[in-house]
Amino acid sequence: MTGYASAQHGASATGAETDARAPQTRRLGLEIRSVNSRFLDLSFRLPDELRVMEPTLRALLTARLKRGKVEVRAALDSDDGNSLQDPPARLLQRLNSLQDSVRAWLPSAAPLTVADALRLCANAHSGNEDWSEAVPALAEEALTALLAAREREGKRLATMLLDRVKQLRALAAQAVPMVPLLVEQQRQRFMERWKEAMALTDGSTLPEAARDRALTEATAFAIRIDVAEEITRLDSHLDEIERLLKKGGEVGKRLDFLIQELHREANTLGSKSAALDLTRISVDMKVLIEQMREQVQNIE
Repeated sequence: MTGYASAQHGASATGAETDARAPQTRRLGLEIRSVNSRFLDLSFRLPDELRVMEPTLRALLTARLKRGKVEVRAALDSDDGNSLQDPPARLLQRLNSLQDSVRAWLPSAAPLTVADALRLCANAHSGNEDWSEAVPALAEEALTALLAAREREGKRLATMLLDRVKQLRALAAQAVPMVPLLVEQQRQRFMERWKEAMALTDGSTLPEAARDRALTEATAFAIRIDVAEEITRLDSHLDEIERLLKKGGEVGKRLDFLIQELHREANTLGSKSAALDLTRISVDMKVLIEQMREQVQNIE
């Protein structure tokens, strides 16, 4: 199922090289996105500092998720209020010494800019931060929020699907009395044709034989357009869909199969149609079933 959750964590890190000024604060942001998939497919977009945490995150997600294409993103950002702090003097001295050593061997090398110095100082400082406890805790928080979002979406989808089931039952109920009516109408047409034929006959055909033939054709027509079996199977599939939706759990694959069976019965109903009203019912059923199929794709 689809879902999205994010969590933020602010960490204060003070390295051994820092002076007495206020420590630099960095924010850890983590997002989890999930879309439907037949299997569990995990992908991670982590900064270099957090790549070592990927196995921990993978184990955490695998333990609580069964299906879905899940993407985990993490980012480390400096707090706006502290991002321009003065770099430690000892670190600047070290950079200057390193620059002199490099330029002694490479005289044509460009000198460090202010931006370069600030970036290198920030990178050196960030290396002292330990996220081994913060990352799993933050991932647990985001994952709990994701599961809650998926559960809320699942309830909305279940409500929608149950409404479509109700509409399909109403359409099936409309179709049930139509078949006997159509059979009776067709029988009347055959009998009228039989009477017309008897009025024009020269006596070479026995009236009883012609009448029996007309009734036989009417019976064959009734068998050909009978959709009682399709309606029964459709009702059975709808019962099973209702049962699965009320039961909950991992029902996505079974619902997908039942939707295919519903579509099959609606198609058969349309192919047997002998009246525009039955054709309309078949079309309306297929529209509702297609709406259900699209939503079932999002159910785990």
